[in-house]
Amino acid sequence: MQHRLLGGPVKAVLHMLYPPQCLSCGQLAAGAADDPPSHPTGAGLCPACWQETHFISGLACTRCGAPLPDDGHRGAQEHGAQEHGARCDDCLSVVRPWQHGRAAIVYSGTGRELVLTLKHGDRPDLAPALAPWLLQAAAPIIRPDMIVAPVPLHFRRLLKRRYNQSALLARHLAKLRGLHHLPDLLLRRRHTPAQDHRGVADRFANVSGTIGINPRHAPRITGKPVLLVDDVMTSGATLATATEALLAAGSGPVSVAVLARAVKDA
Repeated sequence: MQHRLLGGPVKAVLHMLYPPQCLSCGQLAAGAADDPPSHPTGAGLCPACWQETHFISGLACTRCGAPLPDDGHRGAQEHGAQEHGARCDDCLSVVRPWQHGRAAIVYSGTGRELVLTLKHGDRPDLAPALAPWLLQAAAPIIRPDMIVAPVPLHFRRLLKRRYNQSALLARHLAKLRGLHHLPDLLLRRRHTPAQDHRGVADRFANVSGTIGINPRHAPRITGKPVLLVDDVMTSGATLATATEALLAAGSGPVSVAVLARAVKDA
């Protein structure tokens, strides 16, 4: 009992000695600055970087999480997008094999910098700070019996980066919500060139059939709902390929949750 009583004062002293730094720029973060961000998921950002981070908290596409114009009649995401099945232009023109989708931030400004730093900047320590943002966005589509799985990396890319950023996000999200995490549920069957600078059709062709189910886990997903986690969604090609592999293996409905969604004119 004594160590619990000491925990608060000790943490307060540590907080004064080592004030939290902004995840993006390293300046004083929320709680340490005079004007902390008001958005609940803005924890970890300084006011300036928070202003440059577009959190998706209003009306959003039910399939991919992209922000939508709010006409003032459909309300917030939970009561508008879910009730009316609102979809963005991309999801009206491209078949999405998954059931629901959510995104925490727009892939621009500070949001883009954080995703790229997590992905390529050797900063796995960002994942536990960013996972609560993802959890808040995905909360409306999470079910208590869901299996959480990340989009996989090919072993060649994994050797280069040393970690799968999507797996880190998935692990922390699952832990926060008490869900079962299977980090190796999905496997990359072959290495593919990067998706950057490819058109939509070329992106889908590039990753088609590249993801399969780990045979060890196939029996564990039969009929089970799966939450598929990735760091960023652009065309949705990789998420579609992964979802198709899950459904072909007999999983229940698949939903997707991404930290960032790339949108036009962002």
